[in-house]
Amino acid sequence: MAIVDHMVCFSLYAAARATTRAYAELLAPWELTYLQYLVLVVLWTDGPHSVRELGEQLQLDSGTLSPLLRRMEQKELITRTRDGADHRVVTVTPSAQAASLRRELGHVPGAIAQATGLPDEAAARELIGTLRRLATTMEERPPTTA
Repeated sequence: MAIVDHMVCFSLYAAARATTRAYAELLAPWELTYLQYLVLVVLWTDGPHSVRELGEQLQLDSGTLSPLLRRMEQKELITRTRDGADHRVVTVTPSAQAASLRRELGHVPGAIAQATGLPDEAAARELIGTLRRLATTMEERPPTTA
């Protein structure tokens, strides 16, 4: 075993890459990226969001989110509209085409869940909890130099 195989950071990196690759393969027939899919999932689940809210929820900075949303709008998956009262606020709404994709992509969560090899939903929830705690702890207590 290589030294990196004993490092938490490498295991997280490898798992994230494998998961993203699995999503990419599943989403390829629809020419969707993993991040585009995540935006759609948020919009399908919670309805329209401001660009700021999407960025916060998906932990994406504006340099990543703006071009992503522009491409999604060009593909007619979303619409972006400026708020009438505050033109700085842009609201993102899923299109009718995105609504039909929701039905077509309904199999994706189950396919990913099966591919993880986790025995059941309880194990998945436990892993998600562990990863959330790790992320929160790393954000609250970043490493320091000695």
